[in-house]
Amino acid sequence: MEIKYCWRCKMDVPMLDKEEHAIASILYAKGFKVLKKDRQERFKELLDYYNDLTGFKETEPNAIMHHSLGQIGPDCENCGKPYRTQKAKLCASCGNKRKITE
Repeated sequence: MEIKYCWRCKMDVPMLDKEEHAIASILYAKGFKVLKKDRQERFKELLDYYNDLTGFKETEPNAIMHHSLGQIGPDCENCGKPYRTQKAKLCASCGNKRKITE
């Protein structure tokens, strides 16, 4: 787990590493099998896992699923916020053009 800026949430949040995200994905899938109307109850296991792991009180299960280090790119050389994807060539936060060497 690492604190990074989330461009969707527009704030710094705990991002899960590969292993943590794999566990969260299993709990997310389990939430769809729970027959309750309330989303908080359906995804309680996932929300509790994330909250216990990170100390961050997340209430939206979908947000947890995009808080993954594997889904964002490296930090921008100019502003320090992560690129939106590994292949992004432009920083959405500051407009910096990334120099990718292939």
